[in-house]
Amino acid sequence: MFRLTKTVLQRLHVRLNGRHQAWRLRSSSAREQAVEYQPGQKIHGFTVREVAAIPDLCLTAVKLTHDKTGAQYLHAARDDSNNLFSVQFRTTPRDSTGVPHILEHTVLCGSEKYPCRDPFFKMLNRSLSTFMNAFTASDYTMYPFSTQNGKDFQNLLSVYLDAVFFPCLREQDFWQEGWRLENEDPTNPSSPLVFKGVVFNEMKGAFSDSERLYAQHLQNKLYPDHTYSVVSGGEPLAIPDLTWEQLKQFHATHYHPSNARFFTYGDLPLENHLQQIQEEALCKFDRINARTEVPSQPHWSSPREDHVTCSPDALAPDPTKQNTLCMSYLLGDITDSFEGFTLSLLSSLMVSGPNSPFYQSLIDPKIGSDFSSVVGYDGSTKEASFSIGLQGMAEHDTERVKQIINQTIDDIIEKGFEDERIESLLHKIEIQMKHQSTNFGLALASYIAPSWNHDGDPVELLRISDSVAKFRQALKENPHFLQDKVRYYFKENTHRLTLRMSPDEAFLEKQAKAEEEKLQEKISVLTDSDRKEIYQKGLELLAAQSKTQDASCLPALRVSDIQPTIPFTAVQLSTAGHVPVQYCEQPTNGLVYFRAMCSLNTLPEDLRVYVPLFCSIITKMGCGDLDYRQQAQQMERRTGGMSVSTQVIPDCTQMDTFEQGVLLFSFCLDRNLPHMFKLWSDIFNSPHFDSEERLHVLVMMAAQELANGISDSGHMYAMTRAGRHLTPAGELQETFGGMEQVKFLKRIAEMPDLSQVIRVLPRIKKHLLNPENMRCAMNAAPQIISDSAKELESFIKDVAENRKERKLIRANVIKKPLDPLDDSGPTRKLITEPHFQPCQMKTFFQMPFPVNFVSESIRTVPFCHQDYASLCILARMMTAKFLHGEIREKGGAYGGGAKMGGSGVFSFYSYRDPNSVQTLSAFRRGVDWAKSGQFSQQDIDEAKLSVFSAVDSPVAPSDKGTSRFRSGVTDEMKQSYREQLFAVHHKGLVEVAERYLSVGQSTCGVAILGPENDAIKKDPTWILK
Repeated sequence: MFRLTKTVLQRLHVRLNGRHQAWRLRSSSAREQAVEYQPGQKIHGFTVREVAAIPDLCLTAVKLTHDKTGAQYLHAARDDSNNLFSVQFRTTPRDSTGVPHILEHTVLCGSEKYPCRDPFFKMLNRSLSTFMNAFTASDYTMYPFSTQNGKDFQNLLSVYLDAVFFPCLREQDFWQEGWRLENEDPTNPSSPLVFKGVVFNEMKGAFSDSERLYAQHLQNKLYPDHTYSVVSGGEPLAIPDLTWEQLKQFHATHYHPSNARFFTYGDLPLENHLQQIQEEALCKFDRINARTEVPSQPHWSSPREDHVTCSPDALAPDPTKQNTLCMSYLLGDITDSFEGFTLSLLSSLMVSGPNSPFYQSLIDPKIGSDFSSVVGYDGSTKEASFSIGLQGMAEHDTERVKQIINQTIDDIIEKGFEDERIESLLHKIEIQMKHQSTNFGLALASYIAPSWNHDGDPVELLRISDSVAKFRQALKENPHFLQDKVRYYFKENTHRLTLRMSPDEAFLEKQAKAEEEKLQEKISVLTDSDRKEIYQKGLELLAAQSKTQDASCLPALRVSDIQPTIPFTAVQLSTAGHVPVQYCEQPTNGLVYFRAMCSLNTLPEDLRVYVPLFCSIITKMGCGDLDYRQQAQQMERRTGGMSVSTQVIPDCTQMDTFEQGVLLFSFCLDRNLPHMFKLWSDIFNSPHFDSEERLHVLVMMAAQELANGISDSGHMYAMTRAGRHLTPAGELQETFGGMEQVKFLKRIAEMPDLSQVIRVLPRIKKHLLNPENMRCAMNAAPQIISDSAKELESFIKDVAENRKERKLIRANVIKKPLDPLDDSGPTRKLITEPHFQPCQMKTFFQMPFPVNFVSESIRTVPFCHQDYASLCILARMMTAKFLHGEIREKGGAYGGGAKMGGSGVFSFYSYRDPNSVQTLSAFRRGVDWAKSGQFSQQDIDEAKLSVFSAVDSPVAPSDKGTSRFRSGVTDEMKQSYREQLFAVHHKGLVEVAERYLSVGQSTCGVAILGPENDAIKKDPTWILK
């Protein structure tokens, strides 16, 4: 997986009180045990260098080095059962063939100890991992996994160590994952030769995203003298220049313990990790000088300008304004952690939120649709950068935007920042350190990776409170501390790049032509015997891909290793002024989490399409006595964020029944609870809808964000559209979150006059923000729950004037009790359509991408139905045992598979796929495979492990009890589903495949997003969009 890292304010989320399992030594906490290590102590070939308690993050850091190879190691001991391992190598390519990225894919295709093909994907089904992946950044490659099971940790560690240090790197794997010349139809030697390969197609997809393209160009041109001047993920036209020999050579020089950094996290004993890493890998190596250091970028004596082009975006909010302009500044070395902390804070002060100077000078005047895709501080390269600019602007505004940027920098140097804004930002850091997420280990690994990669001190990075204190001291000693930084890094900095990007109508055509030329260049030198060899190798690869794999060499958990029961979460049901409330006592570390579900049942049908827009602007227009800037300031100062989102919640017992509403969510430090509820009261009682200027800015930003997101989430849009006509909920999901919403928002963004929209918003508000149709939930620590209840009571009292019984729009409404044991208590009101008729539909959206996103969805059964568990296992098994091979390995797509949705819709999908209609045939063959029953008990058990790893993924204290609150799914229902999963058997799987997935058995929908497609155009059964 290739990623361009972007860090504005590094988010650190903390999770406490993980579930502990019996096999752990619990005499004292993991943190307390780790404090007892001594610098100089020798453990399994490692020497302890430093031991540091980090109370803010509730952990103890232990830094070690490996005596023989010099490998660096950091352990973060913390009472969290979601243990993480990561190993990263500094990978510094000097060309754009994508060698580190293709190597990342290829090492996971088999190793000395585990020579079967693709152990990485196979382990997804043989483990209870909570995370497994690999990332290629610009200058490092990282392999992380996490799991809550100790035996599983050892299994995965063994597979990961063998993969990175002793991979097979077979030529066949290089062809499959990297690139190859092959007959379009591998079984037909006279079919044309084409480029194939997983990474080749992945990067074609990545570069069809103009935002990604721009970010890549910006980095390459700001750092033109070393590794950052090339595309580490691979430039599609350079990938075919990479040879298998070069790949093996890159592994030999970069994947060595002397160039490695190991990180472990959680409550498992450090000694066990060190012993396994030493015995299975490090003892077999000696120290080398890897020579992978990245030199500093020589500073320019004068600023530079450049220009690039991209494909026009048919969904852009304003088709006449599709230019991007950005100024990027080279900053200091990221290994100076306090300077990095200061510049990251400074960046947030300059660009974050409507009170920031750049928001006021660039966004408010509506020159563009949003900030450029790269904005703010980026600490992912050896020397950091800061970027500021606009996207969605007109070409004739170029000079104006440059002048505004320079003028804004002058204004900041003159006026500085208000104390209130600095305090808001420091408050945000305090909240982020207290908020507990379930993937804290992964967040830490990603946070320390860039600096540690260049020999920065990872422990210093973790001492966030020290940086805050040092920052306060610097401001106290020099009130112009921040202005001096702005003068030094921006005003006086000659290493500045101004990069423009403009659309070129012929962009895709030129790309296709360049690819064709590259292809012809490769083909023109082939002899007849070369062609025969290519055909032969194509057949060999196809045979290898089609062969049933023996994965018995891989370690695996057994189904008996899965906990038979789930721990139940206690909730108290109560009311506050006639409004039902669910209280859940949790160790939330001084934070209070508030949710409110508001029904849409009285909202007129014609207003539904506006609801997502309403949700995105209702907390950003101002309220009560506060204009939108003051509101934003109060929200930053007093809360961890306030949001409203659409909710379409399928019923768990009936297919054509669902709940529709919006969810209000916010959280804050317990001391700020009255302030947080005051903000919500003002939003209920007196939201501001009158500023057309402000609304225009928010509409443009929302439309731009949706348009930009399609190339990354095309499979989600395809699945939503494919399911549109299968259930009543599907129709609303498409309206709220599908291509229909993208097009609607584009239409609104194109309106010169928004007065009609301004008239709609208060109408929506009176239906949605109505305590009559609302239920609330609060998660907080036991000692603050009663104070929280009092504050909630007074909030409900404050908004009582909005309470009104309104007429239901649909006649068919059924009531379900919030407490299944009390039929007379408060209820949820669900819409039901007993006479709903699903219908078949095939829709094709022509998009400016070189790859497809394909989906077929089938109507099946709801969550509580006895066949639901079998369909979940079947989806997982079809993905692992059939579709992965057909769609990714043979078809060259980046991803594909099947999933069973909570709405009772079974979906097939592919992601960044060079094929379209052929993939639909693969879906059908998958169904035939399932019906034939050609799978073993081992296959079923592996699918169960994979499903359980998702079912049992950790839940943060802030989220406990929320599935019951939102959708009425109780712990008893979850336990019953769990027992059904355990009971799934071979005969049942064949039966559900026949009953639901066979052609003609159920109604299905199909959708494809992709490039122009002649075959589909000529087929009258498709609807073209």
